[in-house]
Amino acid sequence: MKVAVLGYGTVGVGVYEMLREAKGLEAGPVLVRPGKDNEPFKVTDMAAITGDPSVGAVAEVMGGVEPAFSYAMAALKAGKHFVTSNKALVAAKGVELNRTARENGVSFLFSAACGGGVPILHNLARAAETDEILSVGGILNGTTNYMLDQMQSKGMDYAEALKQAQELGYAEADPTADVTGLDALRKIMLACAVAWGVLPKSGLLNEGIDSFTAADVNDIAARGRVCRLVASGKRAPDGRISAYVEPVLVRVGDAESAVQKNFNMARYEGKCAGSIALIGQGAGRYPTASAVLRDLSGICVGEAAMFPADCVEGEADNASESHAYYVRLPKACAGALPVAEVLSDGEELRVLTKEISVKQMHEIASSLRADGRAVFFAAMRG
Repeated sequence: MKVAVLGYGTVGVGVYEMLREAKGLEAGPVLVRPGKDNEPFKVTDMAAITGDPSVGAVAEVMGGVEPAFSYAMAALKAGKHFVTSNKALVAAKGVELNRTARENGVSFLFSAACGGGVPILHNLARAAETDEILSVGGILNGTTNYMLDQMQSKGMDYAEALKQAQELGYAEADPTADVTGLDALRKIMLACAVAWGVLPKSGLLNEGIDSFTAADVNDIAARGRVCRLVASGKRAPDGRISAYVEPVLVRVGDAESAVQKNFNMARYEGKCAGSIALIGQGAGRYPTASAVLRDLSGICVGEAAMFPADCVEGEADNASESHAYYVRLPKACAGALPVAEVLSDGEELRVLTKEISVKQMHEIASSLRADGRAVFFAAMRG
């Protein structure tokens, strides 16, 4: 099967190189920006791909919603299978792309959009066909995990850890989507849709690591804890789905505490299979490219979809999920929280809360920050 590639950046180069060596696949034209078509295999017009009957599939690795969505729809309507690593695209337009692919009798796969080389969505899609999925989630952003690991194991401050992540290519020049938890949130949206046929588009909550400081590192370490950024999705017995991202304090020795550098640990729990965890590099040229090739190879053996046929957009309900939280906040604001224990006193308090809902904790932090207050919070686990 000949494969056209949309985009020739970091991942696009990896995909093209791997296609040239892959069994059962052939490298086709590569769509680039005007002026970048300096080699015979590069084209600047999507029509050169959709109108080429020898192209059987299109792999999109451009990023962003547009023009990627327009290109995706054009490819699907032209009868081309479509594979993407673009989490923003699938989170925004996945239900429509799923429907269009099915209407045109072609495949729509996107396992590279969550976990990079870690095959969480691939395995989750297969598991959901025969088992009831109870929960999904894990450490799904390699950039923030690298930063947290460097801050906690190497003593770096936040700015130094971010700078090093950018120098290594783990973080973009604008790291906002990573450090605020938005990137991980998009991934848990996709996991929820694969597991339960509901792509949550509202009610979502994300707290990142941009409030985490060296002082937090020292205090948390003294309590035998390690901070990780964790995405969580769960379906309640009544069918409601929760989907959120927040820092979590795990005990030293817990599995998440051993996930270092830019690695991911993705999990799902099946009613019959129990807890399944997958660990590997979550980003980078070749880990992501390998996931794109995995989907393309899957198409060759008949894999067609990751979302179920009746997948719909929905709302997340995070009021039903609750935890105790570790919180740093100004002493004057202590009354905003149901405090179970004061850990350290001073102008800044560090407290443990009573068990409260995820929605309530995120809303309290947002309200305090709107008044200019500095707050860090993390769910307590174990």
